[in-house]
Amino acid sequence: MTATTLFQRTTGPLGAPFLLLGGSLGSNLDMWRPQLTRFGDRLRVVRFDHRGHGGSPVPPGPYRIEDLGRDVLALLDRLGIERASYCGLSLGGMVGMWLAANAPERIERLVLICTSAHLPPAEGWLDRAQQVRAGGMQPVADAVLGRWFTPRYRAALPHKLNPYRAMIAACPAEGYAAGCEAIAGMDLREDLPRIQAPTLVIAGADDPATPPEHGELIHRRIPDSRLVVVPNAAHLANAEQPETISQLIADHVID
Repeated sequence: MTATTLFQRTTGPLGAPFLLLGGSLGSNLDMWRPQLTRFGDRLRVVRFDHRGHGGSPVPPGPYRIEDLGRDVLALLDRLGIERASYCGLSLGGMVGMWLAANAPERIERLVLICTSAHLPPAEGWLDRAQQVRAGGMQPVADAVLGRWFTPRYRAALPHKLNPYRAMIAACPAEGYAAGCEAIAGMDLREDLPRIQAPTLVIAGADDPATPPEHGELIHRRIPDSRLVVVPNAAHLANAEQPETISQLIADHVID
């Protein structure tokens, strides 16, 4: 499959270390807003939308994790970036594992947040893909929010959920469905021992979508990796615990 030209936004000073940020299924690059002010002038940040998400084109599915990974390699080539650190959450983390295992010369350091190398049963993902193709994104928005944030956070700060509900609802149904199909067909477990980039694995202690045991498996299989379990965080840990997650990323990426 031909690589898709991804929509991206680059911020931060020239000459700073490059960091790519890949987001969750159903998100767009705005999900990383909590990190931008906290990185300040220390990183040259490239946020991008996966194919089928946000401002990127929506080729018909199904997609594979490899397709999404090759899109990122094409983005690096287009921006003239030979080598960069990569941080991905959920689907973005799956893409990061593929990149680090299959294009190790392009990945300097790797951060994997609330993600999994294998997320069965495939039937659940295929059923969700069928559901959104038939009914659009609105019917699944609240269920997605329920996985993204802890009940405590949703009750205490309901006004903060509105941009994320809008983000989910605005995701193209075909892009979301094809992303579900990519996850359904994914098994990166045998790729993990090939990852050479220094790797930080972050799990949310209260993540119902990719519970900490998924991060523990990734940590065990990637040589010399480090695992941090962040309390009071569900799946979108970067938004629920922005200070903690931003500091962990910066400490790992910046020498």
